[in-house]
Amino acid sequence: MPKLTLTIFGESHGPIIGCVLAGLPAGIPVDGAAIALQMARRAPGDAAYATVRREADQPEILSGVYNGYTAGTPVAMIIRNTNTRPADYDAVAASNGDVTGDSSVAAGGGVVPRPNHADYPAAVKYGGYADMRGGGHFSGRLTAPLVFAGALCRGFLAQKGIRVAGHVSRIGDIRDSRLDPVDPGNALLERLSEAAFPVIDGVAKARMLEQLAKARADGDSIGGAVEVIATGLPVGLGSPLFDGAEGVLSRWLFGIPAVKAVAFGAGAAFAGMTGSQANDPFVMRGGDIRTATNHCGGILGGMTSGMPLTAEVTFKPTPSIAKEQQSVDLHTGQAATLAIKGRHDPCVVPRAVPCVEAAVMLGVAQLIVES
Repeated sequence: MPKLTLTIFGESHGPIIGCVLAGLPAGIPVDGAAIALQMARRAPGDAAYATVRREADQPEILSGVYNGYTAGTPVAMIIRNTNTRPADYDAVAASNGDVTGDSSVAAGGGVVPRPNHADYPAAVKYGGYADMRGGGHFSGRLTAPLVFAGALCRGFLAQKGIRVAGHVSRIGDIRDSRLDPVDPGNALLERLSEAAFPVIDGVAKARMLEQLAKARADGDSIGGAVEVIATGLPVGLGSPLFDGAEGVLSRWLFGIPAVKAVAFGAGAAFAGMTGSQANDPFVMRGGDIRTATNHCGGILGGMTSGMPLTAEVTFKPTPSIAKEQQSVDLHTGQAATLAIKGRHDPCVVPRAVPCVEAAVMLGVAQLIVES
């Protein structure tokens, strides 16, 4: 049983969303301004590339914090949803247990499931009782509590000299410059961890914005990736085999909706390398044993090596698009088409950066707490 756990509750168009984070030590400063900054990075704000849904995303801490510090008991928090439009989802939300027709087809309460959403498997699994408005519990809206929990962990990790930052590494075929995996520089990491659309190369950002504008104008969406790095980690966090650092971090990262791939270090590029190209030679640097390169992303044998931990997280295109798509009516079993209403991002990646950072911070915090 993990010693650090996060439970997220609520639905996209329900009255509240929230979380319970258990296992953080007592005495961690809870900085309201720092938490608000991270929540604002995830929120759409006034960005032209984001959903027009506006939520205040003001966390209300109910327990686990006393006099500005964690108390060592579970931290419970809620966020009130204030800008819901459930009528946008009448085509995919039905009454409880509203099941008709052939059970192999209509084992759920939705009418026409949206392609690449959780609508169909959730309809089958929960028999039509799940609240699927706006994606319900499967929605990206649920990343707001994740970012809150990550912001708490950021204070915990800062006490240990650990920094975590990410940037938009790719949108469509446009790529940002890569972080230096050996020494990314604290000034750059601080800038990225506070930016609303964090990139290293401003020219790449301008081209990314053009792609986002085109996708929105076309009624379509586009995928991308986030590169994340954690510096200051000690040697030896994690364990071999099934409790390795990659596995722990991947569990948190794949909890973010729309994540489809996680690659540590050189990732898939290892397939085209020789051993002499891939191996990271050990060197002495400032009295410490380090490596000259960091193709392995700071993890060896499931344990942190003392080098920066690096990963790239790939997101699928936002599945909610205005273009007409093919589906099936779950009640009749007949072919159907739909054009999705609602308010959606043409690409989730810019707002996903603080989510990725939060997942990595939670994963690193878990490795520390359980070491």
